[in-house]
Amino acid sequence: MRVEQARLMARYNAWMNDKLYAACATLSDEERKRDRGAFFGSIHGTLNHLLLADSVWMGRFEGKPFAFTSLDQELYASFDELRAQRAELDERIRRWTDGLTDAALEAKLPFTSAITKRSHTPTLWKIVAHFFNHQTHHRGQLTALLSQARVDYGVTDLFLLPGLLEQ
Repeated sequence: MRVEQARLMARYNAWMNDKLYAACATLSDEERKRDRGAFFGSIHGTLNHLLLADSVWMGRFEGKPFAFTSLDQELYASFDELRAQRAELDERIRRWTDGLTDAALEAKLPFTSAITKRSHTPTLWKIVAHFFNHQTHHRGQLTALLSQARVDYGVTDLFLLPGLLEQ
């Protein structure tokens, strides 16, 4: 992964999150929180997990650990609060990628995994690739849940990111 890729993925991440939150806003709170059999239960649960996981990784990237109790911990019961925090975190991710260098991506990032319960020291670019891939994975789950709820979320193709084809 190169710096330009990380910056592009940060832009795509923010664009997709904005689109999906707009689509989710068309549902009632009850519909967003209804257990639909997804890995994190509901649309709301999946949105919460994405915010939590991104907060954990950003804490590691910035050297400011994010405390959490479990990967399905509900950070915000309020959709409006969850949406506001998502927008704030997406801007933080964008600013962080703007400050990245190729040399920084080659550095090691020591951390202890909540999943393996072990310490790991991978190269940062590998974790940044995982970070954006994880977001895409769970947004894929969200689009399936929104489709089941008959909500149109629009296009999701990276190449259709506004301004990308004009660059």
